[in-house]
This record gives sequence, structure tokens and C-alpha cells, in this order.
Amino acid sequence: MKNEKAMEILKSAILLEKRGEVFYFNVANQAKDQAVKDFFMEMANDEKEHVKALRAQFVHYKNTGSFDANINTELVNQVSEEVLDPTLKDKISAAGYEAAALSAAIDFEKKAVDLYGSRAIEATDPEEKKLFKWLSTWEQGHLDQLVTLDAELREKVWDDNNFWPMD
Repeated sequence: MKNEKAMEILKSAILLEKRGEVFYFNVANQAKDQAVKDFFMEMANDEKEHVKALRAQFVHYKNTGSFDANINTELVNQVSEEVLDPTLKDKISAAGYEAAALSAAIDFEKKAVDLYGSRAIEATDPEEKKLFKWLSTWEQGHLDQLVTLDAELREKVWDDNNFWPMD
């Protein structure tokens, strides 16, 4: 028996991921530096994979009334640490478009973590619980990357502009 709340959560999740994909893709296309472009393109590709996994899950759930947490969950291991160029923060202007996009991206990822985390807690179906825990974990990885990058960028701005209080 299909749960309407589960169907609505899947629809919301697909829409959230699609918006994230488009957002990251647009930021990547506007970035001037290749490392910045690569970072946001990798984020867009991850969101695209989420959309694929969620669509497959939606179809499976709609047809069978059950979840299949094995649909694309192997992708969780592909969170892109290699794209985090150690000099990325040096290539993003603190007052530029990419820095503003970084703040917006943090909000996107927080919403995703909250949505998936709450559904993982609320779900009674073990496969649904597993699916949303997997998605929450993946999005938390993105969020952690973005928050770290944002903090490093903030530190760089403070250091570069001598904003630190004098002794």
C-alpha cells in the first residue's frame, strides 16, 4: 500500500535536487577560474545523480508500493573530495558571485539534509529509512565541504584585510 506522504516527499526531493543541479550548473558556467568551475560542475553532477536515483525510486515505489534502497546507493562513496582543490578558496573572491553562490549552496544543502534526515526518522519502512539516511549522509558531505570552504574563505578575507584586532 502506497503512502501519500512518501510520494510527496519523493516529489519534493526530486524538485529540490533538480533545482540544486541547475543552480550549480549555472554557477559553474559563470565561474572564470577552472578549479572553481570544476568544483561547481562536480556538485551539479552529484545533484544530477540524486535526481536519477530519486526518479528511479519514485517509479519503483509508484509501481510496487515499496522502496528499494539499493537503487544507486553505491554512489554515496563518490562524494568528490578530489575536486576540492586546496587553493580553491584563493580562487574565489569573497565579494564575488561564487562566494554568494557558496552561501546559497549552503542553504540548499541544509534544506536537503533536513528533508532527508527527518524523513529517515519518520519512515517506518526499513528500505525507505535506508534510502533517506543515504541521501542525508551524501548531502551532509556536500554541506560539510561547503561550510569548510566558506570558513576558509572568511579567514582568508580577515587575514588579507588585517581585520583581526590588534594586541
